[in-house]
Amino acid sequence: MDQKHNNYSRRKFLGITTAAAGLAMVSWKDGITPASGLQSSVKPDSKFGGVQVGAITYSWRSMPVSPADIIKYCKKTGISSIELMGDVAEKYAGIPDGKDGSENRRKWRLSAPLEKYRELSTMFNNAGIKIHIAKFSPAGWTEPEIDYSFKAAKALGAVGVCNEIGDDACKKMGPIAKSNGMLAIFHNHLQPGEPGWSFEKFLDYSPANMLNFDVGHYYGATGLHPNGIIEKLHSRIASIHVKDKTGPKDDPANTNMPWGSGKTPISDILLLIKKNKWPINVDIELEYPIPEGSDAVAEVRKCVEYCRNILS
Repeated sequence: MDQKHNNYSRRKFLGITTAAAGLAMVSWKDGITPASGLQSSVKPDSKFGGVQVGAITYSWRSMPVSPADIIKYCKKTGISSIELMGDVAEKYAGIPDGKDGSENRRKWRLSAPLEKYRELSTMFNNAGIKIHIAKFSPAGWTEPEIDYSFKAAKALGAVGVCNEIGDDACKKMGPIAKSNGMLAIFHNHLQPGEPGWSFEKFLDYSPANMLNFDVGHYYGATGLHPNGIIEKLHSRIASIHVKDKTGPKDDPANTNMPWGSGKTPISDILLLIKKNKWPINVDIELEYPIPEGSDAVAEVRKCVEYCRNILS
């Protein structure tokens, strides 16, 4: 990555820190403390320049993650779109805790009350938050359970179900997604750094197969600009995960960094999607270490402001 991009990123990062501090002052002035969050009447809006920015709720894994907690975090960060982790949804719907083994959970899924998922969707929609993907990660389940995951995702108002990418997952989930009128959405880690890797192989298993393209992992594994993949496969990308990382030849290599201090070309990626008006959701995935005195909500908020500054 060239020095011009590094300087640009660092300027953006400094601007975000200032903006975040300003937002905190406004919140305090208006009687909305960081602890209480935004007023309930204020709905978040994180669509900037036509690009829908959101977050995977995994970003708040260090904090309580009930649906009510997640709604509170979205309001505090201004996020209006999420990729919801499946365990949050299933716990709300009443899945057994698994202490008696997986068989009880399997039986529960085959007769799960979809009304609870509709209720959850309404809860988020009323708060101004769209659940656009449900990450049930069901590829290791039985086919009837995988079918259930898509029905549950549809009840949540999502476009599809996410799972880690792989041959078995893509072969199994694609046809079941298609039969439900949904998308099977696959997330990459460092596999693109393997010799001969091809996303197209996995997409070819089914027209319902799509990508959740993790641009941070891609850059960390390959050192290549993610825009090459986005330009080539944009019609098969449902969403991207954004994080800032170093490349495979940096020291430290392939390491999550606070946004603006890594080398993932985040601004190039966001501006490419904006320019072409591609309907690709951009989801923040917070993975860098949380600084002392901060928390995951404050750090996600910085990332939201980073995106806003680029896209607005």
